Amino acid sequence: MTSHPKAGVLTALPLAALAAFAPHAAATNGDQMLGLSAIQNGMAGAVVAAPQDATTVLVNPAGMAELSIKEVRFDLGVGFLNPPRSVNGVESDSNLYMMPAGAANFRVNDRLTLGMGLGGLSGMGVDFADVAAAPGNQSVVTTKQFFKVAPGFAYRIDDRLSLGATINLNYQSLALSTPAYTLPQTQGFGWGVTAGLVWKATDTVQFGAAWSSKQRMDELEWNTAAGKFSMRMDAPQTLAVGMAWRPAAGLLVEADVKQIWFSQVLDRVAVERPPGYTGPIPAEMPFGWSNQTVFAIAAQKDIGESMQLRAGFNYGQSPIGPEDVNANIGSLAVVESHLALGLTRKFSDKVFGSFSWVHAFKNDVTSNVPPPNTIELEQNIISFQVSYHF
Repeated sequence: MTSHPKAGVLTALPLAALAAFAPHAAATNGDQMLGLSAIQNGMAGAVVAAPQDATTVLVNPAGMAELSIKEVRFDLGVGFLNPPRSVNGVESDSNLYMMPAGAANFRVNDRLTLGMGLGGLSGMGVDFADVAAAPGNQSVVTTKQFFKVAPGFAYRIDDRLSLGATINLNYQSLALSTPAYTLPQTQGFGWGVTAGLVWKATDTVQFGAAWSSKQRMDELEWNTAAGKFSMRMDAPQTLAVGMAWRPAAGLLVEADVKQIWFSQVLDRVAVERPPGYTGPIPAEMPFGWSNQTVFAIAAQKDIGESMQLRAGFNYGQSPIGPEDVNANIGSLAVVESHLALGLTRKFSDKVFGSFSWVHAFKNDVTSNVPPPNTIELEQNIISFQVSYHF
């Protein structure tokens, strides 16, 4: 590594700054959130086989048919993300983000349940005051948001099998400021589908599976003094399978495996540029993200009739390898191991409150090609949730 903590960045700054458009680690498997509620986060994302709240419509819609509701269930929550991160020891100044989510499920009859959910799938950004050893402040500031609204249904085929599906309506916004150029906030919309199932093998063992298609997004466009720039950044296809086991009364154990096909959307992203353009914005961004396999395991224990405690662990190898660090200085999605804790408190027969804390352990990756930059990230996520059902 060079003697100056910021010297290695200068060579890669133009490309790496635009690389901040890659989805930032919102929480926290690459750009995919562990969960969308305090209950899901408290289970470290292991919720495919035994869904527990209305936000299952966003993860495994078949789970809506498995919830213990007579007519309706509402779940509203908010998460606060603290992601300390750095490039060669230079820390980002933006270290707190709010992540709201909510869902409602409506039991139409004994077989059919309708639902809708809203949640942030990825987001965050960076705010580096000075990332390069050059005169003046070589700042990089980015923001990114990706939200999903998912109306859907679940249908109970029989006492053992439930199926479900949603249409995903997606919103994405991006903004970037660098020493070389500024691309102001722009937005795009897109869509995809999610389908899932829950199958009860026995009274104590059940399985779940959920598949989400690639979320195809509109092209993001910027009209600048140099002309029009555009690019498309889709969200990846995912497949998750899980097994839930209830070995004793009041005890639930679940293990999930999830595959995320990042390479389909974040390997190389083409940028459409004005004819004859020779400026700092590249014609292609070689992010080089690899596919990711995620493993999650969690347990939930009833404490009396009014409390549940949860603990879980989640692991997924960073989709950014040493060979791709210099193309991802603005997208530090490198955390791998996560510890999750959570609880739910019953206030009445209809109202519950939940809390969770997730810690993503610090991880760093150093480039194996010049310049030898190092990117580093850790995370803490606190989530609160209020549930109402009758």
